[in-house]
Amino acid sequence: MAAMVQTGRAWLAAPALGTACRASHTAAPKPQYDAVVIGGGNAPVLFVQAAYLQKAGVETAVLERRHVLGGAAVSEEIIPGFRFSRASYLLSLLRPHIYMDLELKKHGLKVYRRDPHSFTPLLEEAVGGKPPRSLLLGPDLEKNVQEIGKFSRNDAKAYPVFQNHLENLACAIHPLLDAPPVDIAGIAGGSLRRRLAALRTLRPLLQCGLKLGKNLPDFYELLTAPAQKVLNRWFESEPLKATLATDAVIGAMMSPKNPGSGYVLLHHVMGELEKERGAWGYVEGGMGGVSKAIANAAHAHGASLFTEREVEHLLVADDGRARGVALKDGSEVHSKVVLSNATPYVTFKRLTPQNALSPDFVRAVDQIDYTSPVTKINVAVDRLPDFLAAPNRARGLPGPHHQCSIHLNCENMDILEEAYQEARQGRPSTRPMLEMCIPSVLDPTLAPPGCHVVSIFSQYTPYWLGEGRAWTNEDREKFADSVFHCIELYSPGFRSSIVGKEVLAPPDLESIFGLTGGNIFHGAMSLDQLYLVRPLPSVSDYRSPIKGLYLCGSGCHPGGGVMGAAGWNAALTVLADLQRGGSG
Repeated sequence: MAAMVQTGRAWLAAPALGTACRASHTAAPKPQYDAVVIGGGNAPVLFVQAAYLQKAGVETAVLERRHVLGGAAVSEEIIPGFRFSRASYLLSLLRPHIYMDLELKKHGLKVYRRDPHSFTPLLEEAVGGKPPRSLLLGPDLEKNVQEIGKFSRNDAKAYPVFQNHLENLACAIHPLLDAPPVDIAGIAGGSLRRRLAALRTLRPLLQCGLKLGKNLPDFYELLTAPAQKVLNRWFESEPLKATLATDAVIGAMMSPKNPGSGYVLLHHVMGELEKERGAWGYVEGGMGGVSKAIANAAHAHGASLFTEREVEHLLVADDGRARGVALKDGSEVHSKVVLSNATPYVTFKRLTPQNALSPDFVRAVDQIDYTSPVTKINVAVDRLPDFLAAPNRARGLPGPHHQCSIHLNCENMDILEEAYQEARQGRPSTRPMLEMCIPSVLDPTLAPPGCHVVSIFSQYTPYWLGEGRAWTNEDREKFADSVFHCIELYSPGFRSSIVGKEVLAPPDLESIFGLTGGNIFHGAMSLDQLYLVRPLPSVSDYRSPIKGLYLCGSGCHPGGGVMGAAGWNAALTVLADLQRGGSG
């Protein structure tokens, strides 16, 4: 199902625009490489594998089915004159060692850090001539305390303690991000050599446990408890709790009342940007800029990058090993190993010959949860949105709040719960949770002078409507109108400023970017799909049942959003196997 772009009053299919990040559109891949990386991920991690493998002397080719490299982290001019981060829209959680190792700044990565980070305007009557209240949060703790104090003095006192508590927990689990999960099978059996190697995989877990120390019960609670329970214990003001709860449910088909939602809250404070913990930023030129920088690093080391080379299926030899891939154009590319950045579902259900997998394994793959609540709306506007809670400066100059993640319909937790319940019943939320970003406020390369690009990350919307009905263009238009109506309440005049828009419902995110179910994380970040069981217990170490086939995308540990970590771990696993003279 194709997404649609609207400019003015005419609907037209989204054009194929964008650049190829130093990839080849026309040259054909060679018939033989040491390693082949299949594209189709939600982030440019495929270039991380390619860069590290090629740097180690493993001749590597990257094959991307679309015209532009980067999976969902791409920049495309879907409305003339306006350049969008079409799916992924913010940068953080890029592992710092990857940033340094690949010299991404040298290869063109430029990031605009946001200060402040978060803006939550309220829908309420102005009092005494003052605008409605709002909550503005950023890296300045003293300013945060002042902002929160407008709603609750108790919360203002508790907030610094809460932030420190979350940061301590996040720091404690950092060793787990940059290492494969514990090799349980290796510890339990196998040769002495394998057992010794497997014992070394315990080290990050032991480091994590030592760092957690007396905080281990708190960490366990955060893993298992509803975010609402955690936040209720710390705070009393609804705008603060709802704002913080958005990080607990973003991209997840769950409400703050669901057990396990607390972990996603922690997941989103684990990142850092240019050594600033918890920072998020806009990449110059859009998120395709980070893909381009990592692709340039891979290219500089000698990796070969190809666009418009869609993989039809994996080549599996008679001995059960992966020997390369067959492309849709009928050609074949042979290799010693294949790394798949596609989702586990696509990898094992669409690309791998089913007779090469056991029926039990295939059934297990079918049970992976890819439920997504996300509809992404990209909007071109001819002027800056003007919020009642923070009126624009003279001549429409942007204020600090314009560079934030702007949280709408987040006055209280009940609004989030109601939106979630509507989607559970097969209806797009009538008052959806909205995260609105305006990256052109900091990056003038994205829009014509005076104009802006607006990214709207909305939830909750189901993949199927009603009784299993597919989305239609009318459904997309109706939901977009509902979203714009909500924005209009906070920012009158927004609707009349719209030049064009693109609506990407969950099926569109799947069909365009290969995100099974439209899930931005390559699989739900629920407790039954983390660490030792991500994506499944038998393939949590990046190896697959097919020798020589490896998983390397966000469907693996440590999960979606932690950019590059799965690719780094997978590359190290492949190199270790190749050094031992085998694969898998």
